[in-house]
Amino acid sequence: MPSLFGRPVERSELMRRVGSWDQLAGITAAQFADGPARGQRLLEFRTGSGLRFTVLPDRGMDLGAAEWRGIPLAWHAPVGWVGPWYHEPQGNGFLRTFGGGLLVTCGLSNVGPACDDAGEHHGLHGRVSHLAASEVAATSWWQGEDYVLEARGVVREARIFGENLVLRRSWRTRLGSDTVELADRITNEGFAPCPLMVLYHVNVGYPLVDEGARLVVRPRSQVEPRDHDAAAGLEEHDRGAPPTPGFREQVFRHRLAPSPDGTAAAAWINPALGVGLRVRYRPAELPYLWQWRMLGEGTYVVGIEPANCHVMGRAYERAHGRAAVLEPGASVDVHLELGVLTTPSDLAAAEENPS
Repeated sequence: MPSLFGRPVERSELMRRVGSWDQLAGITAAQFADGPARGQRLLEFRTGSGLRFTVLPDRGMDLGAAEWRGIPLAWHAPVGWVGPWYHEPQGNGFLRTFGGGLLVTCGLSNVGPACDDAGEHHGLHGRVSHLAASEVAATSWWQGEDYVLEARGVVREARIFGENLVLRRSWRTRLGSDTVELADRITNEGFAPCPLMVLYHVNVGYPLVDEGARLVVRPRSQVEPRDHDAAAGLEEHDRGAPPTPGFREQVFRHRLAPSPDGTAAAAWINPALGVGLRVRYRPAELPYLWQWRMLGEGTYVVGIEPANCHVMGRAYERAHGRAAVLEPGASVDVHLELGVLTTPSDLAAAEENPS
């Protein structure tokens, strides 16, 4: 049963009070009309709780802007929602079209720095976030007492004489909900084993990222810096700070085991604002949790990043014998939940045990 405006409401009672369910919640299909975003599709979700977010079908079915009751949740890069046709796939060209947003998928053939592997060049963070989805559908329906909102699409990363990886993605939420659930199935539709690297780049921005805000990870984890810059910030890795001129990005790995229910979670909490964002995932599917701490001027963001790999690039993974391989015809499933923490009890519970 949905909870709206502070109280649970039965479906039959809602039907008496509205002429269309769109009055309360829905999915609006639109297109960008100006600038480098022009021509891209977008699907805007409203859940009725104050949660709004956009799905970008032409950017790998990733998430763009997101807010809760007018409070922005995600960091936005200065480049904006650039169309995938402007992607520069070589070297660090990804940075010219990485618009930020609530979730960006990195992979499927490379995560991390550009590198050359097995005679092929792989750009920073791969191609999948710059590929347009097909079979895009947005639907809503009653499932018992729950009004479900869902968007689906299929993204294919393929080339002749190479990979043929298919990502079937679903975003699902409900009337009155403060959460959105991601369900991915990645299938090797080729005829040879294929390396698979995938990372879910969740980008938390101001005002959630600010002085006094902090990261909470449960179950409790060991934290390892990626490099010297991260090692210098290890003691304050879980804390916000003012925008700092010349700040050098810091990346940390969190080592944690799942809770008894098989999940783990990381929550970025701003006590002064009274809002947090939680990322829940399954370590059996995504055994690595990375944290990106980038508190520079303009690039003022904390990334929470579950992944199936390291973040040093495909050649590094192969050299260390860690490259995950998907056999012909095989599939892997990944589940992720993004949830807004909005009440004192939510925030207190998250700090005690967000998983």
